[in-house]
Amino acid sequence: ELSKRELRFIASFERAGASVEGGAEKLTALVDTARALDAASIPYALIGGVAVGIHSGTPRATLDVDVAALLSSGRTRVVAALEGAGFRKTGEFPHSVNFRHPSGEPVQVAFDPGFDAMILRAERFDVAGTPVRIVTREDLLSMKERAAADPTRRKSKRLRDQADIELLRGDVPSPDEGW
Repeated sequence: ELSKRELRFIASFERAGASVEGGAEKLTALVDTARALDAASIPYALIGGVAVGIHSGTPRATLDVDVAALLSSGRTRVVAALEGAGFRKTGEFPHSVNFRHPSGEPVQVAFDPGFDAMILRAERFDVAGTPVRIVTREDLLSMKERAAADPTRRKSKRLRDQADIELLRGDVPSPDEGW
């Protein structure tokens, strides 16, 4: 039997026009990322737009699947685990490494000492029979508040973070409401 969170997760993808059974690219990339990092014993947690959609129960447009990996795991181990699973590294930045899943779906792995405790507190849920770790709603809210307050972040990203904060606080639109 599926939990309420799993049902919300599946429903958010179905409302966006994808299905778990149909192998939607984001779901497949998420599951394959989780499997690769778990197989390498690398602690991680789902963050970003997909996590916002799960915690809010509302689909949230996002370009990629974002996960955070424990800083002490090391970039080299993370890169080796994902490349070993067929991902292609597409970029490396001070706080992240970008990949492409074999389906073409972008995946970003963040490394930030501020995320480590959140990764260790992460909850588990199943996606198509695979356990996936996700930061708690409270931790995701804290991440989004930090990002929204960062004056060096691009304005469009800060605005998206502010909208995510409102979704996580329960300001979820109804498909039946008017303007």
